[in-house]
Amino acid sequence: MAKQNQSESVVTWQKLAEAECASLAKPRTDGVEIKPLYTKADLPTDPEGMPGLPPFTRGVRASMYVGKPWTIRQYAGFSTVEETNAFFRRALASGQTGLSVAFDLATHRGYDSDHPRVAADVGKAGVAVCSVEDMKRLFAGIDLGAVSVSMTMNGAVLPIMAAYILATEEQGVSAGQLTGTLQNDILKEFLVRNTYIYPPEASLRITTDIIAYCNANLPKFNPISISGYHLHEAGASAVQELAFTLADGIEYVRAALSHGLSAETFAPRLSFFFGIGMDFFTEIAKLRAARQLWATLLTDYFNVTEPKALALRMHCQTSGVSLAEQDPLNNITRTAYEALAAILGGTQSLHTNSYDEALALPSDTAARIARNTQLILAEETNITKVIDPLGGSYYIESLTAQLVQQARALIEKIETEGGMLKAIENGWIQDAIQTSAAQRQARLDNGTDVVIGVNKYRLDAEQRVETREVDNAAVRAQQIARLAELRKTRNEKEVTAALAALSAGAKGKENLLDLAIRAMRARATVGEVSAALETIFSRYQAPVRTLRGIYAAARRDDARFAQVKDQVSAKAPRLLILKLGQDGHDRGAKVVAAAFHDLGFQVELGPLFETPAEGAIRVREQGARIVGLSSLAGAHKDLVPQFMTELNRLDLTDVIVVVGGVIPPQDYAALFEAGVAAIYGPGTDLLTAAEELLGLLDKRNEPPASRSKKI
Repeated sequence: MAKQNQSESVVTWQKLAEAECASLAKPRTDGVEIKPLYTKADLPTDPEGMPGLPPFTRGVRASMYVGKPWTIRQYAGFSTVEETNAFFRRALASGQTGLSVAFDLATHRGYDSDHPRVAADVGKAGVAVCSVEDMKRLFAGIDLGAVSVSMTMNGAVLPIMAAYILATEEQGVSAGQLTGTLQNDILKEFLVRNTYIYPPEASLRITTDIIAYCNANLPKFNPISISGYHLHEAGASAVQELAFTLADGIEYVRAALSHGLSAETFAPRLSFFFGIGMDFFTEIAKLRAARQLWATLLTDYFNVTEPKALALRMHCQTSGVSLAEQDPLNNITRTAYEALAAILGGTQSLHTNSYDEALALPSDTAARIARNTQLILAEETNITKVIDPLGGSYYIESLTAQLVQQARALIEKIETEGGMLKAIENGWIQDAIQTSAAQRQARLDNGTDVVIGVNKYRLDAEQRVETREVDNAAVRAQQIARLAELRKTRNEKEVTAALAALSAGAKGKENLLDLAIRAMRARATVGEVSAALETIFSRYQAPVRTLRGIYAAARRDDARFAQVKDQVSAKAPRLLILKLGQDGHDRGAKVVAAAFHDLGFQVELGPLFETPAEGAIRVREQGARIVGLSSLAGAHKDLVPQFMTELNRLDLTDVIVVVGGVIPPQDYAALFEAGVAAIYGPGTDLLTAAEELLGLLDKRNEPPASRSKKI
């Protein structure tokens, strides 16, 4: 009787608890359903597998971190190759176990440092590498046969990979010793990051040639890192990041198969790269879901059965977009929790962002704290003692299954519509990511999503931190001198012949990495190799795509939004948003364009990669009263004053210019002195910014005498 009464009590409690929890559940815009309470009934009917066995939900190795901790790999590169080399060597001495190279934007876009279009970008958001000699200097004193090297390169991937292979060869390291990863994921560049050079089809051919070359010659090197990180940073939801990243992977597998490669042979060398944000448990489940999905997709679509080929190996990086300019020391805590999520999700390799990256390039102190965050997790917390410690959790297993189901449905939609390349060309995936980003911005602006120190518990006075600054002019001068010396000492006939062979190969079917190695061996430069391919493939310019109505829909019941919209719509000022230089990170520009259009501005978003002179001409053609310059790559101190000079030259002195993005506070004075009217950093409330722009416009429209009285 007592047992029966107890059982009835449990049933009664469960009904009451479930009813109460159902009333507390809140909908999420990303479509993922989260309940306040999970029980055994929420477990999948068949929780997937064991660590080290397909479908690898619980990890790709049987022993996971108990046998070997993840690789601590910090992404770094700035200024000269010598400075970056010194940073690498300090990092390795301080416990880092792998290197990850950030190249500057000039290099990414296939320009040598002496090209006039890239003067402001040289050495700013990465290290400038123009030749094999630069690559040798970058790794001087570092045994490339013993250290795993990751290189984030996509556009100019042929000359950079060729330079790396030759640098290791001239260091005396055999090809069979090389370990590491080349990003080489060009499809996501057309989705979000935009450091492409050639059109999609030609770019995919380059990616596949590199996979084929590495498959034949570099048995331990990963020829591609299929990247969801940049989708995450551009605003993709967890489901979108999973689906679009794995769909990219499917496209690469098909391309490799069309080159005669065997999936069983090359698939074990594929790797993936995911972003880790602040939605802690969702990020853990996302990594588990990625491994499970990839194994089943390879089996279902390509009949792959070899376990090593089915295992999705991954690198992760904590989120840059979650870092805040306001109260920046909070970013240390954010990064630590994101790192923990990546580890509990089973990543093989991890980069932790520095707390000052919402302000500038990371300082040595901030980079050391970021690296030590991983070391503390690895060596002080004991989390490496148990394999997949959250396996079997009602919540984690249910969430993993839900992400698998929703991402698989999205992948099948892509397949039905012709695959990822076709979807990219149609643009609907770009629109989906932009929609997610605009919704996220609206939730931040109205306080639905909380960021401590930004839209809640904000400090009265901003906290200042020391930031790194690169002397761009000095770096470029050094690079120009080295390029001149290289061209003076090489055999020009050999270079010309090798570049001609590369162009001819682009018309035919020869392996382009093999031809690029021959050209770089003759001491051709990154820019020359890129130009030789450009004569055949052309240089691609993606169409400008902006969305309408998404931000407004997310704030439809918001009285303040309606009030600001009425104010703006009454004047409907013309706003032009520009990104100058070679920075292709355009999430911020697109989100602002979408939101300000919904507020009533007449908004135009300019194309990427314009010079200050080209941007000023566009202002005149558009008749814009307000110009917003978006800067994320550190070139603002050069590009913004140049742009102001060009406006003056065109007699457009009455145009209001504001700047948004990652701008160190110590640079504000120089920009204001150049004529900028306002500066908006990460975390800016867009309604407040819109009201301020109206105020600036009103002041600019006043008669001169009236203005002077107010001053």
